[in-house]
Amino acid sequence: MGRIKRGWRLAGVSWTTLRSDRSLAAFPILGGLAALFWMLAFGLPAVLLFTESLPVPGVILAALAIYFSTFAGVFFNVALAAAAAQVLDGEDATVASGLAVARHRVGAVAGWAGILASVNIVIQALQSRAGPLVDILLGAIAVAWALVTFLVIPVIALENLGPIAALKRSASIFRQRWGEQVAGQFTIGFLVFAMAAIPAAILVGIGFLTGSTAVLVVLIALAAVIAVTGMIIAAALTQIFAVALYRYAVGEGSTGAFAAADLASVVAPRRRRWGATG
Repeated sequence: MGRIKRGWRLAGVSWTTLRSDRSLAAFPILGGLAALFWMLAFGLPAVLLFTESLPVPGVILAALAIYFSTFAGVFFNVALAAAAAQVLDGEDATVASGLAVARHRVGAVAGWAGILASVNIVIQALQSRAGPLVDILLGAIAVAWALVTFLVIPVIALENLGPIAALKRSASIFRQRWGEQVAGQFTIGFLVFAMAAIPAAILVGIGFLTGSTAVLVVLIALAAVIAVTGMIIAAALTQIFAVALYRYAVGEGSTGAFAAADLASVVAPRRRRWGATG
């Protein structure tokens, strides 16, 4: 329970940081719109090609849709991380300042987007063909991958490393400072689920119960707005937390309203197993 409580506090501090400079919320909005554009631009033609029995060009366009939508997400997350660092330092962040950092890191962004898209495609492809036990194993691998790569975005934004170096850096921090990144990530996710997904589901349920098509359409649209808003908030909170966690993990101390005690518990060095040496 202590871990969950700390996770809630960290999510609350991330929310306070977001409210202190609402320009941070612009980045996930822009990223979502850009990703949607690329999915429509390449994804719809890909679907049409598949229906016309043209799988090869369809696969190519689908791959482009996945890559460019992933690129958009990484680009705006790097911008968000840079702006969040400014806010945590007590500075006024702007959309322009965050985007400027992302543009200077565009090579690393492109490379990391390629790695991220490739790994996600492979995992999803294996899951679609796997049995229940293998599916559980692949799910565990996906979670481990998400944890090991959790600090890649702050590393790219704040250290200006390339994609491979950023991955190694994030993995190194994770190995050396294993603690409760899981609690921080998953508590933020649960918070968004409780604040967005549940009300959205209730609205849809009410729409079905009314028996009115017009009411159902309106409530589904409202539920979609709530869900999208929740996703935007989740992206912003996660990157704010990631920046604060990264800074503390590398020895820069606590920043913003994040308490040193909470961050210290998150990045506590991994305990040695009995009999371990070295």
